[in-house]
Amino acid sequence: MANHHNKRYNHTIEFLQSVLPAPATILDLGVRNDLSEIMETYGYTVINTEGEDLDIDFKDIANQKVDAVTAFEICEHLIAPFNILNALKSIKLIATIPLDLWFAKAYKSKIDKWDNHYHEFEDWQFNLLLEKAGWNIKKTEKWTSPINKIGFRPILRKFTPRYYAVYAERN
Repeated sequence: MANHHNKRYNHTIEFLQSVLPAPATILDLGVRNDLSEIMETYGYTVINTEGEDLDIDFKDIANQKVDAVTAFEICEHLIAPFNILNALKSIKLIATIPLDLWFAKAYKSKIDKWDNHYHEFEDWQFNLLLEKAGWNIKKTEKWTSPINKIGFRPILRKFTPRYYAVYAERN
């Protein structure tokens, strides 16, 4: 696992623990991944989605009885994230997104048609999306994603927040 992923995962786990201490059962939107396994080592029970198109096929997922739903860097991959965020029955949501950066274009995969960023939000845009979907924001946090390369963008990444975390509860 790349070092920048480790830093991001560490920030994500620290944020998760601050708003939802283990043990807890989590529905993690997105297929099983390294972060799912890391959450389990911290005492969480993690149920992942199975690759469904969450823009279309989310009704059964939205009704699961869990302590919280996590959406770690998934909303930017959805054409219409409002639909699932609005349909979730959970009363707690912990989400992270990559922030829109003026010096970097939105991510587009050259290999995988599903692995694209349809949205890269500014923090206020994501807040409005959550509020419109019926969520009350309780805590937020931002962090940088420095990489050890030489260049203009790597320098900017050292002090420009790239990731935005939100803890919200149902209104």
